[in-house]
Amino acid sequence: MILSVIIPTYKRNDLLTQCLEKLSPEIQTLDSNLFEVIITDDSPNFDAKNLIEEKFTWTKWVEGPHRGPASNRNNGAKKAKGDWFVFIDDDCLPDKNVLLEYYNEIIKNEYKAIEGYINADRPRERFDEEAPLNLNGGCFWSCNIAIEKSLFISINGFDEGFPYPAMEDVDFAQRLAKKTKTCFLASAKVIHPWRKVKPFHSYKKWIVSNKYILKKNNTKIDIRFRIKRFNLFLGLMYSHTLKLKQFSFKGIGVYFEHLWFQFLMIFIRVK
Repeated sequence: MILSVIIPTYKRNDLLTQCLEKLSPEIQTLDSNLFEVIITDDSPNFDAKNLIEEKFTWTKWVEGPHRGPASNRNNGAKKAKGDWFVFIDDDCLPDKNVLLEYYNEIIKNEYKAIEGYINADRPRERFDEEAPLNLNGGCFWSCNIAIEKSLFISINGFDEGFPYPAMEDVDFAQRLAKKTKTCFLASAKVIHPWRKVKPFHSYKKWIVSNKYILKKNNTKIDIRFRIKRFNLFLGLMYSHTLKLKQFSFKGIGVYFEHLWFQFLMIFIRVK
């Protein structure tokens, strides 16, 4: 059995370098004959190609489709020869045992999809720092998951219709849950360092992606939906305010962006 590690990348050679150094056959404890690493590069000038050819010759570089991260992940899957796909993002730092832990769980033949552990590199210091943490499961974030090839194909991979890199892994997890049970493997670890984000840079993309998934799922936008969103807004306003105070109001712009997005979701319309 072969694991195909698929890493989508886009103009982040510095982060990709750190990721690949951790996935080196000299570092990973899984036999190097049991895994391959595929870099699917969406950069306009093939930024990663020279890096791969010069420093990481044990990996396979392929040109991305230039249609966003969902398409890029699917592209890597099409080029993979493994029986299982392991998706790891280029800004993650894999643990030396991550592939061995996935492999040992896979050969038990109990699950066909597995989500791994994701933590940050340090405690959070500001509200405008973000990382997709998954400490206890139930998230299935695409930056650290494993899925059997045949199952991935049967659910048609990631939905390439999402206009922005938001919600496509939520949609993937929802469709997957209809087909099979998944497990959380706490020993399959990656580190996702905190990234500082700009305020009011993303909320429009979040709205468009949410409209797409609501329409796709035929979600009824009625008074009950809006009451639920209003209650969610109030709850998040309370919890976010506590966090903001904890961070001494550092990152207040992103705090207001998150609340503005949640407020707009109360009144969202889907055509």
